[in-house]
Amino acid sequence: MPNTVRIAPSVLSADLGRLAEDVRMLERGGADWIHIDVMDGQFVPNLTFGALLIEALKRMTDLPLDVHLMVLEPEQYIEPFVKAGASVFTFHPEATAHVQRHLATVREAGMQAGLALNPGTPLSVAEEVVDDIDLLLIMSVNPGFAGQSYLESATAKIQRARIMLDHHGSGALLEVDGGISPDTIGAARSAGADTFVAGSAIFSAPDPAARIGELRDRCKEGVSV
Repeated sequence: MPNTVRIAPSVLSADLGRLAEDVRMLERGGADWIHIDVMDGQFVPNLTFGALLIEALKRMTDLPLDVHLMVLEPEQYIEPFVKAGASVFTFHPEATAHVQRHLATVREAGMQAGLALNPGTPLSVAEEVVDDIDLLLIMSVNPGFAGQSYLESATAKIQRARIMLDHHGSGALLEVDGGISPDTIGAARSAGADTFVAGSAIFSAPDPAARIGELRDRCKEGVSV
């Protein structure tokens, strides 16, 4: 299991009226990435951000921008998002007809290519394109809204994903998104994840910056040495 842990706070739970201040707080707290959820109101029942927010965040921080697209035809966004400053471009296989082609295009554009699997999407989908991904995102909730509870069934899926990636000698990061909190991150880490998206668990904490460190510490507790 990779030793490096990445904490990626999701700005879906941030206060957009004080976004710059929140970003500075996340930097002080030691965040590794900034996670941006892009939703089109069709693939998932919510409507959120686009290239303008990515551009704004790029001006605010040097942290990598981890963009998760929950949209139909995500290939339409590759060019505008790389121009906006996205570092990681992750999409869902159900949202497009030519998954491998678009993963390759994302890489050619200079971003890391990620594939996201919903709770009901089998790992075999990712295994077919394992050589084309830089990141595999396991959804531990059904996507669309912040503040949902972690699905316990995700832990076994994370474990199977780690085995699959290791079997293929893949260097892809294994990210988990949904219900990540101090109470759940240890199990996800023990199962083999190395990158963790957290939204409401950070921004609703009394001290959000300290919560980032707490999540990292819980990861250490979740791995026996």
